[in-house]
Amino acid sequence: MHLPHQRGPLHDLPDTPEAYDAVLADVTEQALARMTPEGNLEHPDCVDDIGDTSLGLTSLLALAWQRNKDPRLPEAVRGSLAFHLSERVYTEDNPGYPNLRVRDSGLPYARYTLAAGAHPIGDWPSTVWALLQAVNVLDAADGLVDEGQRAELLEVAHGYWRWLTEATFYNPQEAGNQAIGCVVGGLMLARHLPPAEGESVRREALRLYEEKIRAHRVADRGALLPPEHGGAYDNNYGPISLSFLAQAHRVSGEEIFAEDGDALARYIDARLTGGGFDNGGPRYSEQHSAFESVLGLRYFSRRIGSDLGRYRGDSRWARHAVKPDGGIDGHFAFMLVWQIQDTTSWHRTPSTAPARHQLRAGSVSVAFDDRMTPSLVEAAGTYYLPAAVNRQHGFGPVTDGFLMCRPMGEVRVRDLRADGLTAKLVTKPVVGRDHVLRHLQSLYVTDGTRLWMTVAVQRLPRTPYLLAGLPYAADDGDRVRRTAEAEVTSAGSLRLTHPSSDTVDHFDARADTTQEQAAFALAADPRGYGNPDEGWRHLVSSTALEAEPAPGAPENLHVFAVRYGEDGGFTPSFAREGDDLTVRTEAFTAVIGAAAGGPYGEPELALRA
Repeated sequence: MHLPHQRGPLHDLPDTPEAYDAVLADVTEQALARMTPEGNLEHPDCVDDIGDTSLGLTSLLALAWQRNKDPRLPEAVRGSLAFHLSERVYTEDNPGYPNLRVRDSGLPYARYTLAAGAHPIGDWPSTVWALLQAVNVLDAADGLVDEGQRAELLEVAHGYWRWLTEATFYNPQEAGNQAIGCVVGGLMLARHLPPAEGESVRREALRLYEEKIRAHRVADRGALLPPEHGGAYDNNYGPISLSFLAQAHRVSGEEIFAEDGDALARYIDARLTGGGFDNGGPRYSEQHSAFESVLGLRYFSRRIGSDLGRYRGDSRWARHAVKPDGGIDGHFAFMLVWQIQDTTSWHRTPSTAPARHQLRAGSVSVAFDDRMTPSLVEAAGTYYLPAAVNRQHGFGPVTDGFLMCRPMGEVRVRDLRADGLTAKLVTKPVVGRDHVLRHLQSLYVTDGTRLWMTVAVQRLPRTPYLLAGLPYAADDGDRVRRTAEAEVTSAGSLRLTHPSSDTVDHFDARADTTQEQAAFALAADPRGYGNPDEGWRHLVSSTALEAEPAPGAPENLHVFAVRYGEDGGFTPSFAREGDDLTVRTEAFTAVIGAAAGGPYGEPELALRA
């Protein structure tokens, strides 16, 4: 079974002017064939996310006309714009909408669904989207739309802005992508208003960003991030926020958007495997965006000097939103407009700078969480998640049912490159059930095709085993598929175990259930509203690789040695030389310094091929 949303890397999509003209030509033909006598461009099956969709297609037709002057388009643009202005602009409060600050304001807004009171909670983001589609039409209006229509659209767009910022609470869904999108809408709208009015809107947009978004950023893995549905990052919406930050910087030139975009981009770069797989988020665990992410990933890949375009998008939305039948939908059309307008080229090579929360070389990568425990391991085309035992998740020694990976003090990290090898040494203090503080030293070494993980911990009363990951997915090139198989070798005996229970809180990698489905089943709220990250934390046990201690370890240590990415013989040796631990494998010799570190407590590591 393939994961439905994790498909090809986004930088594989052609982004030449000719390729974009072909996309717009397809949009044009679909739109003209679909357009009703009233000017409606909505997909016939569109029910939700509907308030901005016809206007979104109008903006794409306007952009196409700018580029090719197709004589069929002016009439289509004017007719479809008239439809939106007459049929999709609402000024009476939607019954049941819970986020109004001013009742009966008379200000225009866009509905998530058309029926009064049917699903009003989505009206705020739908109005943000409608504002963005409107300002894109205004940008292309010269010579295409008469002055009367242009003035009416500008009045409606200004009304959308006022409804979003005056009549309602700001960002009621705590969704960073929506909130930054609203700021972008204000910045773009300001350019079309009279100077004094425009400057007022611009200042308000910048104030909202500073006070409502930036001041509430959430920390994760050393980065401050725009919160997404109450969490730090969502692998669907995070790259969309990055696109909004790119557009905000393009439109305003304000350095704050570039700085925050750089921080988010480096964070994405660190958590993303080399193969482009990622999972986790407070709204979706495995659903990836596609064309909506291209602008931000491309723009900031160039700024930070790393290959963010390896991010796997959902190729079914490779160019624009579509319905199940493949027909175009105007939702998110503004992102395609900006993507076409931006001429930034992809940066296609990895960053060479060490990143605290990532180890990456060749086809091997390890992403680390806030505790410097692996959150995702990639080797030989297989992706490993943290395994679960007794509701504890991670990679690390287990004794008496207790997983020792949560730090009880400062975690120290040392990065090193030598002789074609890339290594990271993580030293963390941990406590077991006996309440004794021990130092856990984890060494990760890769030659770009294999990953060696060596874990050493001071002797425990009972012999532990190493929880070494949950094999979850494999790379098929253009697709990511589910797997429960692992190409892993251990110096001690190794077993792949599966839960004995088939209840929802025990995850068996051999089943068809995806991580996202299991996470939502464990979340407190329905799918699409619950927090899958929070749900997944309720997992009791999972499929797991379990390794016994390696033979020949010094008597005062338990040492585990695991190699990901190659079957066959694996006989590392270990020696204690004073406080140092020497590890010898078929590929390298590493000397791990004392757990106490050097003069300033920093981990000491020597490595040679």
